[in-house]
Amino acid sequence: MNVPQATRLVAEREIRVKLRDRTFLFGTLFFLLVAAAGTILPPLLSGGPERVAVTQEAAGPLRDAGLDVLVVADDRAAEQAVRDGDVDAAVVSGPKVLAMDETPDEVVRALSSSPPVQLLDPDAVDPVVAFLVPFVFAFVFFFTSQIFGMQIAQSVTEEKQTRIVEILVAAVPVRALLAGKMIAGTILALGQIVLIALVAMIGVQFGDSTELLSLLAPAIGWFLPFFLLGFVLVAAMWAAAGALVNRQEDIAGVSTPVQLAVMLPFFAVIFLNDNATAMRVLSYLPFSAPTAMPLRLFTGDAAGWEPLVSLVLLLVAAAAFVVAGARVYEGSLMRTNGRTSIRAAWRSRDTVG
Repeated sequence: MNVPQATRLVAEREIRVKLRDRTFLFGTLFFLLVAAAGTILPPLLSGGPERVAVTQEAAGPLRDAGLDVLVVADDRAAEQAVRDGDVDAAVVSGPKVLAMDETPDEVVRALSSSPPVQLLDPDAVDPVVAFLVPFVFAFVFFFTSQIFGMQIAQSVTEEKQTRIVEILVAAVPVRALLAGKMIAGTILALGQIVLIALVAMIGVQFGDSTELLSLLAPAIGWFLPFFLLGFVLVAAMWAAAGALVNRQEDIAGVSTPVQLAVMLPFFAVIFLNDNATAMRVLSYLPFSAPTAMPLRLFTGDAAGWEPLVSLVLLLVAAAAFVVAGARVYEGSLMRTNGRTSIRAAWRSRDTVG
């Protein structure tokens, strides 16, 4: 069995095991429900337009404001419609607005005269959206890389702890074992992200927020390749960390550098997203580029050539981390007599096939 065949066999096994894992399935379902609820429920809970009873003469401005207008014969009929609960409010002579127990703000705004407004920056991003988008991008990359990366490390350590790795290494090359685990984790993580993105996009369309979708689509499109390379980089570190120890309980201690490498860029993007200089720097650093560069594309702060350069730099960094992680993995995988140092694993790599 050659290396590609062995890699595919290991990847298929890892994917099958994970797809049968109820924790993974329920976790994926939970994230899908959150994505659906976050995009579908707000427009549903906001309710439809207020219904107003008016005479024919006053119906025009209220219809133009998007309100549901009920035309009645006179003011008395309008007031009775409010009392009967047929409408939320009524506009009678004066003009005066009638309501039962709550001021109908939409009706009041529709009847109010406002001065003309000229937007000097009509393409500016809504402040709420500008806050949520960087948080969502950073949140998705941080938690996905942590959850799936930890699962890769646990899988490696479990095979060492149960000594099954000795059987696996006798059957398949060590590099194929590592590559299969990384490929399976990447496919599962990317598949989950794509599912969540599809559900969110469908929810946005359901909520009639097509303008927001048009703004997000390019950023999401760039986020996927950045996420893919960024996850491969982090997955190599998690696999190496898992190979350094022999017990599941020791993973937390040896993986602290990996967690910090993902956690610090997460907070940097969250707290510095309004700092143009800081975001420019973060968009070229390997651990922060997967979230910082798509965010700059969303806000329109990045030139057309910048994501390509950032992606190339991330590709080079990911390749370097994969090579280094593979060397540590190979040098520590068969060491089952306690925790292995990175230096010892690096030096003893050639002792494993």
